[in-house]
Amino acid sequence: MKRSNEFFLRGPLLPAILRYTIPIILTGALQLFFNAADLIIVGRYCSSDCVGAVGSTGATTNLVVTLFMGLSIGGGVCVAHALGAGDDNAAHRAVHTALPTALICGGVVTVLGIFLTEPLLKLMGTPAELLPLSKLYMQIYFGGITFNMVYNYCGSILRAAGDTRSPLIYLCFAGAANVGLNYIFVTQFGMDVDGVALATTLSQGISAVLCVRNLMRRTDACRLELKKLRIYKPELLKMIRIGLPAGIQNGMFSISNVIIQSSINSFGPAFVNGNSAAANIEGFMWVFSNAFQQASLNFVGQNHGANQPKRAAKALGLCLASAFTICLSLGLLASYFGEALLGIYITDSAEAISYGLIRVARVFPVYFLFGLMDSTTGALRGRGASLAPMLISIIGICGIRLGWIFTVFRIPAYHTPESLYLSFPISWAVTFCGLLIAFLVVNRRAKHRSQPTPAAA
Repeated sequence: MKRSNEFFLRGPLLPAILRYTIPIILTGALQLFFNAADLIIVGRYCSSDCVGAVGSTGATTNLVVTLFMGLSIGGGVCVAHALGAGDDNAAHRAVHTALPTALICGGVVTVLGIFLTEPLLKLMGTPAELLPLSKLYMQIYFGGITFNMVYNYCGSILRAAGDTRSPLIYLCFAGAANVGLNYIFVTQFGMDVDGVALATTLSQGISAVLCVRNLMRRTDACRLELKKLRIYKPELLKMIRIGLPAGIQNGMFSISNVIIQSSINSFGPAFVNGNSAAANIEGFMWVFSNAFQQASLNFVGQNHGANQPKRAAKALGLCLASAFTICLSLGLLASYFGEALLGIYITDSAEAISYGLIRVARVFPVYFLFGLMDSTTGALRGRGASLAPMLISIIGICGIRLGWIFTVFRIPAYHTPESLYLSFPISWAVTFCGLLIAFLVVNRRAKHRSQPTPAAA
């Protein structure tokens, strides 16, 4: 019987990568569209302060969530390695370890998030006008974070098995529910940020249930049987070895974003509102970057499991070329239509739109650097080398950004939004170079150890 993961290991790579990434891109775009509906609805039916309150929570929520979400990356890599090596038992154990891990992580993040919300928002210098709204949104969001954990852990397994269509279909159902509930809660029940937070939680519950149901109905090594759920120590340790550094890396990334958000907050509510809208638009470019990171992770991961380092390196090269081309094109296009795009989110403040245009002009045209960095990070994680990207990112992202904020940005002449945003492309470029060197070193060592296999034909 033909294995479902054959296209990872054999045949032309570029068509396979594009076929794999398109559903991920559509899934991410839909997810962002539905998330943008939160901002658009509160912006049109409430106020720009609600836009700022919702948008300014992203860095804080990511700070709490990313450490635990990193283990989902480890789970996906475990499954990819097992499938690439043809070890169905190892894949079974990884799948049945991932779901209980997601539930435990969800519970921990809920408790931490609810109790740390107000201190973190105050630490960031959130404007007093936005603090009550931001706190309310975050506490409701963290109350339902377990659904998000389950969806992401199960989604990692599905992507590792080559199924990128199912999460797209499930997101269509969940996203439609999110938009509908947003509208009902805000316009019919008089809610604002609490309404969009509740709608997000309920829609994430729908996507989580559908993903679990998918795994339970599979007929391959990734089939989920609830009665067999347990934490297998070898698989958990591998998930931690790969996922914990990824979580720490993303957590440190979030810390730098929290500090940047604090700097953004120092420019006042109108600037926060404009930046929040621009960051949401930027998220649509991130969708493409993330899709090629996922492709890089799983194509490299499966070929690592099959002992095919040359094909793994070729997969990374194609992901880099694709990410560069698409992110550059989208960045230039979004820059050209920046004012019109910001006007979709903000209808009551020309000042906020003018501030949002600063981020558009300084960040969007060079966003391809982030795409290159993302794809290389995925390749290293797919190789099972999660410590290297963590250390490189801590130095390249956090070190440069924090150093910039506490040195250059504090000089009165450079205490400007333009100067603040300049730290983004500099940190991306330095980190990408470090990650690429690390991958070339790791893959070269693998070539010396590898022997030709039938799958390489």
